[in-house]
Amino acid sequence: MTQTQLYLISPLDVGGEFPARLERALAAGARRHGDLVTAFQFRVKDVDQHEAARLAAPLQAICAAHDVAFIVNDSVALAKRIKADGVHLGQDDGSPKDARAELGREAQIGVTCHASRHMAMEAGEAGADYVAFGAFYPSSTKDKGDAERPEPELLQWWSQLFEIPCVAIGGITPENCQPLVEAGADFLAVSHAVWGGDEVAAIEAFAKVMRG
Repeated sequence: MTQTQLYLISPLDVGGEFPARLERALAAGARRHGDLVTAFQFRVKDVDQHEAARLAAPLQAICAAHDVAFIVNDSVALAKRIKADGVHLGQDDGSPKDARAELGREAQIGVTCHASRHMAMEAGEAGADYVAFGAFYPSSTKDKGDAERPEPELLQWWSQLFEIPCVAIGGITPENCQPLVEAGADFLAVSHAVWGGDEVAAIEAFAKVMRG
């Protein structure tokens, strides 16, 4: 069984101090265990593509220096413009097949599948590189309303049947992540648990649970 890794999702405000915080978080992950943090998702709202590209540039450089994949949320056009490592698609953001045609063979393409086995299998068939299930816990980052909440068994089912990695998302903290790790999540996608406080302490706390 592969070891679970961290997939960091940016807060909506990525200006100001944030590049320094990202650097500290990635350095802490590398210090504890070289492969603890393997991906970072750039997620901004209500900014035009030019401004998004400007905000992304320093963060992309930091990720490249730490060999962490830089994934753009929602926008295939932005991912293509800045030559990101990949894109994460919600259910309304187009198909993995179209994204692949735009971004090329090497791009990492992920798809949000909520609690749906059917959506995940469809995403896999359409060429997704990973599928994301969640929210497993109440999330301050994404307002899911009363969306169906998956159980850890969903991760177990997926990882036993399919080669494509699965990401667990939604309200994940060092205190509640153990069942998701044990169920076979390849990645834990975390945002507020890291950026809502001391990012280095948070990475250390996740490392303790995930690597013992």
